[in-house]
Amino acid sequence: QAQLVESGGGLVQAGGSLRLSCLPSGFAFRLYVGWFRQPPGKEREFVGTISWSGGRTVYADSVKGRFTISRDNAKNTVYLQMSSLKPEDTALYYCATTSRGQFATSRSQYDYWGEGTQVTVSS
Repeated sequence: QAQLVESGGGLVQAGGSLRLSCLPSGFAFRLYVGWFRQPPGKEREFVGTISWSGGRTVYADSVKGRFTISRDNAKNTVYLQMSSLKPEDTALYYCATTSRGQFATSRSQYDYWGEGTQVTVSS
């Protein structure tokens, strides 16, 4: 079954850092790999996306300068490095992949998803 697998979530204090990983299982990443998050009681929102081949990235304003998406083609892995974390970053973080659009920011444009990894930032 084709799916993405996220890992690396956990509990961290405000100001701390975490690195999330995303790997495909049973298929290959498509052209773009995106990260989304869903805070408690809220809608799933765009965090950022990366071009799997070229490595260009696009970020939501809320995380720009604090989060970095990168990829390791040899390890077939995409990372979300999160720094200067705030309590409002607390959410279930998902990765997703698509061949549609260019640096899509809408969840509806992504075809494959993981089950998410929980990030909790304490104040």
